[in-house]
Amino acid sequence: MKKLYEFIKQAEKKKVAIGHFNVSDSVALRAIFESAHELKLPVIIGTSEGEADFLNSDIISAMVRKIREKNKFPIFLNSDHTHTMEGVKKAVAAGYDAIIFDGSKLSLEENIKQTKKAVQYIRSKSKTILVEGEIGYIGGSSQILKSLPAGAAIKPEDLTKPEDAVRFVKETGVDLLAPAVGNIHGIVMGIGVDGKLQSVNPKLDIERITAIKKAVKIPLVLHGGSGISDKDFAAAINAGISIIHINTEIRLAWKNALEKSLLENKDEVAPYKILKPSLEAVKSVVKSRLQLFNKLV
Repeated sequence: MKKLYEFIKQAEKKKVAIGHFNVSDSVALRAIFESAHELKLPVIIGTSEGEADFLNSDIISAMVRKIREKNKFPIFLNSDHTHTMEGVKKAVAAGYDAIIFDGSKLSLEENIKQTKKAVQYIRSKSKTILVEGEIGYIGGSSQILKSLPAGAAIKPEDLTKPEDAVRFVKETGVDLLAPAVGNIHGIVMGIGVDGKLQSVNPKLDIERITAIKKAVKIPLVLHGGSGISDKDFAAAINAGISIIHINTEIRLAWKNALEKSLLENKDEVAPYKILKPSLEAVKSVVKSRLQLFNKLV
């Protein structure tokens, strides 16, 4: 089977994007795998430091690896938003396929310094683990928000500059880059022009994505995909995005389905029966996103 980087380069060439979905339990893991398997598309599973701690990084790594080997299917595991060297070391030891060292809240100079250390450590332990760096803070919570995250790069002057991206990539040696291009973590809910409650996330700066891609010439990753419009997704992929992260959307689908299941089955105590609607709800979201990212709709 091809390595993860080969699938990313293939997506880059075809101008499609690989879906990256975070998990906190085996329900979401199964839903994501089944959706990707049915569509015959590669997929990346992500765990933040909190999710990895809850699941146990060794266990989730073994589960993903077993699914990949048993089904001969391209499902990969990424250590999402790893902020410390301790987290990096845990992900390497657990056998993750990729690691994001997130120094986006730091100054550019310090971000470069810390990311370079992470890259050097990972390279000393493995020749196959992909390393991603991030420039520009986009918030740190995948949840429903009432307002934009404090300090998030939203104004044009705060977004990732192509020249900074070039310096960052050159000095750190990362394989993948996640820039701040108008994306944020979480879904900001507000009243839309039609008077209904809906996502009011900022629009992506497509020209900025195009300029950064042209400048760095390595695969770009879009974080904070939940709340972004289908139109912006399509434009971002055409501009050079090769991986798209989704988390809040599937968390919301999981929660809403669970709440309904509990209300409708008050006497049920079997978790596998209670959680079945959550499985189907997550599958529905993942499948629709994978189809969109791969131009199947």
